[in-house]
Amino acid sequence: MGKYVIKKGKAGTFFVLKAANGEPIGKSEDYSSESACKNGIESVKKNAPGANIEDQTVDGWKNLPNPVFELYKDKAGEFRFRLRARNGEPILASEGYSAKASCIGGIESVKKNADSDVVTE
Repeated sequence: MGKYVIKKGKAGTFFVLKAANGEPIGKSEDYSSESACKNGIESVKKNAPGANIEDQTVDGWKNLPNPVFELYKDKAGEFRFRLRARNGEPILASEGYSAKASCIGGIESVKKNADSDVVTE
């Protein structure tokens, strides 16, 4: 099982979801407080397991209802995903992947590790 690590940064409090091997899977936006950050974690736990993948890298892709993992290519040509909650707000984003299959693996890892424990560093 992975873990959510709550951290304090210059712009606020954020969390990183890490896999069992310690590798980061995704990072949140900055929150104004630790309690708001914990609410974001609860949102990932609630929304990730049943979220479908909206593959924006294929021609003719269609918007799927939230919650959803948006799979897209960034300006550098890397594959990334972002998890959107039921209300459409982004709650978790990945780093870039060179291969689409690896990005999909990252999404599956979020689903698998969504119910992880929370720690503060």
